[in-house]
Amino acid sequence: MQDYLELIERFDTGARMSKEDWDFDAITMTTRNLVKKYRLSWEPDVVIPNDPDLVDRIFQAGLELVNSVGVYSLSTGRVLAFKPDEVEDAFRQAPQTLIMGEGNDACTLYARRVMDSRLPLVWAGNPGCPTPEELFLPYVMSCMQEPVVDLITCGSLTHVDGHEVRTGEPAEIAATRRELNLLHEGLKKVSRPGMGMLAAQSSVSELGDLAVAHPSYLRPCDAHLVPVLNELIMDNRNIARVVNSLEYGMRNASLACVMVGGLGGDASGSAVLQVASFLAANLTCLAHYHLLHPIHIRHVATSTRSVMWVQGAVEQAFTRNAPCIIVGDIYPKSGALTRELLYEVAANAIAITVSGGHLEGVGSADGALPNGTGLEARWMGEVGQAVARQGLDLEEANALVIKLLAKYEFIFQKAGGNPGERFDRAYDPITVTPVPEWLRMYEEVKRDVRELGLDV
Repeated sequence: MQDYLELIERFDTGARMSKEDWDFDAITMTTRNLVKKYRLSWEPDVVIPNDPDLVDRIFQAGLELVNSVGVYSLSTGRVLAFKPDEVEDAFRQAPQTLIMGEGNDACTLYARRVMDSRLPLVWAGNPGCPTPEELFLPYVMSCMQEPVVDLITCGSLTHVDGHEVRTGEPAEIAATRRELNLLHEGLKKVSRPGMGMLAAQSSVSELGDLAVAHPSYLRPCDAHLVPVLNELIMDNRNIARVVNSLEYGMRNASLACVMVGGLGGDASGSAVLQVASFLAANLTCLAHYHLLHPIHIRHVATSTRSVMWVQGAVEQAFTRNAPCIIVGDIYPKSGALTRELLYEVAANAIAITVSGGHLEGVGSADGALPNGTGLEARWMGEVGQAVARQGLDLEEANALVIKLLAKYEFIFQKAGGNPGERFDRAYDPITVTPVPEWLRMYEEVKRDVRELGLDV
């Protein structure tokens, strides 16, 4: 506690800077210069990097960035500058294993390696997706009941008993407690009561997070989000999440959603920013593990070429230089009852798994609509496990992803995207089973992917 409070005091005493100067001078210009200095580039036909020297240079550029600029406080308008060796000491101490959940349902997250033969853990759910209350329980149960699933997450409740949930208002407390009650109810119904969770998703502010730090809601063996804002920014609300967890004991999941095509430029600069964000999060978020969720500035989805390249490059960079637990988010453009959703999930799961990450998702339809189901979470896990069992190397995985891109990449130019259907049109919410048409699509895509070369 004392060490962390001393660290965050620097947000009150550091150099003053405007947000505009931070974005342009500290982030954009510094990142641009580092990309040139370290000779970083990417090719669209290489979706999964296969160049150890390149990913090492990305790591060194990210390390230099965070040591050069520090982290900006949106609350105080000051910069937290790190002391010599502080960043390196923190990543050297990053957890290599982490027990999630309890009892017979507990599992161990671990730092994976590139082309690791050990199976990735499967963290299922539609994290942060706005979800009507009547769909919440059947949706999370559709994920919880899948044998391939190890851990559970969820969307956010938009209403509680008909009342809209607004950020920073007391309804956030009610919504987040309702969320946790429904999660526990679902876990009991599927006979997996001790399964680990990443929850408190119904509160954008710190209110709900603080309100569920109790064994009846979010247990010490569960995780909550501590975001790093775009780019390399913290605020007092998110720092409060960390302080609240220090003595209680929840696992801190850092979340930095770097905008690919934003302040850092294209994929190369965005990878540098993502590395720097994780390195900063070891200190500012006291991260136990990292959620890897870069976002395409125009398409949003994580299944684009550039975003998958960033995910792979960052995972490989940390595996080689600063091993830690990384969980890759999958947010496809497509929604339920579309074949494209399943092709997107397959491509993204291959890229994450072979590069050294665990799997989280699926945030179907860009995570913006309740158009996801447990079936694509099952598929995500099956694909990831097949990659590890089959021992795909980086070149083989890249060739497979290129073939999959040909089956869905057109949707990024499609007006209105490819949102698919709501959960209750793809699943029977009473029996919590997929409708025949959705199950048939899944089986057809599975056969197709098997013919492409993955023994799924």
